[in-house]
Amino acid sequence: MTPPYPPIRIILAPNPSAMTQNGTNSYLVGRGQVALIDPGPNDPHHHRAILSALHKGEHISHIFVTHAHLDHSAGARAMADLTGAPVLAFGPPWAGRSAVMARIAARGTVGGGEGVDHGFRPDIALQDGQQVRAADWVIQAHHTPGHFCNHLSFQADGAVFTGDIVMGWTSTLISPPDGDLGDYFHSLTRLDGLDACVFHPGHGDKITAPRARLAALRDHRHRRSDQIHAHLSQTPACASDIAARIYGPQPPRIAAAATRNTLAHLIDFASKGVVLAETEIDVATVFHLR
Repeated sequence: MTPPYPPIRIILAPNPSAMTQNGTNSYLVGRGQVALIDPGPNDPHHHRAILSALHKGEHISHIFVTHAHLDHSAGARAMADLTGAPVLAFGPPWAGRSAVMARIAARGTVGGGEGVDHGFRPDIALQDGQQVRAADWVIQAHHTPGHFCNHLSFQADGAVFTGDIVMGWTSTLISPPDGDLGDYFHSLTRLDGLDACVFHPGHGDKITAPRARLAALRDHRHRRSDQIHAHLSQTPACASDIAARIYGPQPPRIAAAATRNTLAHLIDFASKGVVLAETEIDVATVFHLR
């Protein structure tokens, strides 16, 4: 049975880590005039692997980038130079920030910025819902912030390339001001409405039950919110103290990510009037319930 989407080839970048699992998935979509989704890190070996995956007579006509993290976007300019294809994305790294996160970013007090490709600039800025067409495929861009403000998911018929907003092996990092929990929930709802038959994430295996995975991720975040609320009902606390309590002992890099995720929940609570911050929000701010 022919799948309801164009042919897809996956080229795994050699950048495994605790945050990328086995590495970044770069995708070639279609035949002949081929789309590249997420060129990955700026690694000449990976660039050669992508080009080697093309069949005789094929060429890369468009380079799509889900978001401006180095493990997804850093190789974009080199691949554009090698192929002559334009780079398409939502915009520069700050594009798409919510008003709340824009104000927090302007103060420069919450840290964050893990892995941001600060120099990333696309050749073509895609609008939410915009379609790009070639002979063998149609790719539609959907703005799906939450993990990162300029994050796009790309739909090709029944397949959706979800970058880091939805993965099968883990939840995603939400690190303010680039990440936003409220936006994340909106993006999960948006993706649920696409009625996809498969998700192709930026890291890890494809997801063949998209709606079940979206429901699990939503439930996971709601449970985490409940844990944070329960902790604050006992005592005021800052993000790092709460994270240490609810996540338990973790390696330093995972503990840092847990603190960033907890801060995202606390900022979301503050925007909804659930908690009060004792100072202007920064990495050490103590929060208490209203």
